[in-house]
Amino acid sequence: MSDLIGELIDGRYQLTRQIGNGGMASIYEAIDTRLDRKVAVKIMHPHLAQDEAFVNRFIREAKASAALSHPNIVSVQDQGWNQNGIPAVFIVMELIEGHTLRDYLNERGKFEIKDAINYLTPILSALAAAHDLGIVHRDIKPENILISKEGRVKIADFGLARGELIGSTMTAESSVILGSVSYLSPEQVQRGVADSRSDVYAVGIVAFEMLTGEKPFLGESPIQIAYMHVNQEIPSLRTKRKEIPADLDDLILLATNRDPDKRPRTAGEFLKSLEAIQNEIDPKTNQMKLALDLPVEPIREKQRGKVKKENIGVVEKVKALEAAEATEEGKETTQQVRVAKEKKRKTSKRVRRNRKVALFLAIALGVGGWYTLVGPGSRVVVPSVVGGTYDQAVSTLTPLGLTTVVLEKRFDEEITAGAIIESDPPGGGRVASGGEVKLIISKGPERYTIPVLIGLTPEAAQAAIEKYPLLIGTNTEVFNMDIPKGFVISSEPAAGTKVKRDTSVSLVISKGVETLALSSYVGKSGEQALNELTDLGFNIKSTYAFDENILSGAVISQKPSGVDAAPKGSTVTLIISKGSQFVFIPNVFSLNQIKATQVLTDLQLKVVVKKLGSKKVKQVTSIVPKVGSKVKRGSTVTITVG
Repeated sequence: MSDLIGELIDGRYQLTRQIGNGGMASIYEAIDTRLDRKVAVKIMHPHLAQDEAFVNRFIREAKASAALSHPNIVSVQDQGWNQNGIPAVFIVMELIEGHTLRDYLNERGKFEIKDAINYLTPILSALAAAHDLGIVHRDIKPENILISKEGRVKIADFGLARGELIGSTMTAESSVILGSVSYLSPEQVQRGVADSRSDVYAVGIVAFEMLTGEKPFLGESPIQIAYMHVNQEIPSLRTKRKEIPADLDDLILLATNRDPDKRPRTAGEFLKSLEAIQNEIDPKTNQMKLALDLPVEPIREKQRGKVKKENIGVVEKVKALEAAEATEEGKETTQQVRVAKEKKRKTSKRVRRNRKVALFLAIALGVGGWYTLVGPGSRVVVPSVVGGTYDQAVSTLTPLGLTTVVLEKRFDEEITAGAIIESDPPGGGRVASGGEVKLIISKGPERYTIPVLIGLTPEAAQAAIEKYPLLIGTNTEVFNMDIPKGFVISSEPAAGTKVKRDTSVSLVISKGVETLALSSYVGKSGEQALNELTDLGFNIKSTYAFDENILSGAVISQKPSGVDAAPKGSTVTLIISKGSQFVFIPNVFSLNQIKATQVLTDLQLKVVVKKLGSKKVKQVTSIVPKVGSKVKRGSTVTITVG
């Protein structure tokens, strides 16, 4: 594939240098011009981009990694096709600056037992997360396990992964060709079938290589090695290295068993067994795991709508009363006419008696009408004012010569505040002219505001609640980092909430800061310390330093030391090893200038180049300090090319 350094991919990713090249794709360091950060861009070789199967595998790698969110898995940030420049299928990943596990194996050979377990723990933790989602990596090998300069372990290259989230599996032939034969499980070689137990087998082979410094099977061809995996059992670790614990030897033999049914079913089961062995090796290993439960906010009930009462028409009532009175007057007039006629016709004693009675009745009726309509007995019909405001009632009653008096203000769940609930007399009743109408006005729904109780003692909080017609609920105690022990953290309902009469108010009381047992992680993986202490709720402050005795990525020192319990949420300071401060000058003779410079730069050395001669391709002819010299990282090395 041609060099794409300088290309702008997808109008966003500026390729700066090539950092890797494989049979399927090349990987470049790039600058994300939109977010101004370094990323790694994996670009498929052009001749493979024409093959739909390879493109699908490439996209599946992006989906597999994107489906996972784990600190020990290289995260995928983008995927697409370059449309504006050179045609390219690409994946954008986080940039890991460091080395592969293969580099460490080549440099150190076998690992110390504790160090090997410390590296295996994050590998299995990452695979366990993948297996929980039904995703199988299918290509675990040291080349796909990255270790950053800070000691963080990352699994990369989910290109052979398969699962329900990312699509179907590949064929048996492609699996054997693309996978690394030294780490393929027997079922992958024979049938092209792989599940989580195949990843367990591969990790077992990696563990074998880390603990012994060599692969379990060596052969002249890949086919010969694959045949050994299918037909031979993996050698016991203790035949290669006597000090390996028997339990660890048994676990690796179990993980690399030719029968998949006899292996741990997932990386999670493998990890639990490995942690148990680690606890036996170091009993102080902390295995406490905590989870955080988030309270669900209750659904608030919707307020009911207000019921409005209609006013009774005053005019209609008055008209009805007037019509009734007119009818009575009409009756009286008719009766008087009839009496007059009878008077003309009869003049007997009975008639004269009736005349006297009629006269008396007429006088009484006249006096009563005067008293009712004109005299002191005259009364005004009161119009209905219920549902209206006080001002509306005044404007209605004043023209009738009536005065208004507020008799009471009362809570009401239906009538809004300020509206009239009832009157005395009620609408349609009568009152003396110039009389008064008594009103009862609504104060609205009866509600009381929960006072602020945070920071009070339970006794003071209960006294504040008892000032209102509210009930004291139950008290619960929880740990809290901010509120001292014995003081109120919160109330239910919360402060400021408006509640009905006799609502129960419960309190949450602080138990103070929770203290947790703190283990020592000195000599253990910094990655393990960071993950476990963070899960326990501690704040981690980590710094890095060179150390000649502690492996890169392991903890040099810890504060607090882990002897006593520490408050949850407090800060734990870790100093993590960057490895040895010294490196040995490698043999770069006969390498060209670019490769030699890259080798020395990877060792964190400064390179000065002296050029001699006129050759187009210049090779290293001299190096100062000499090959094999022990120098500090950051030292200057001068190479002469010609």
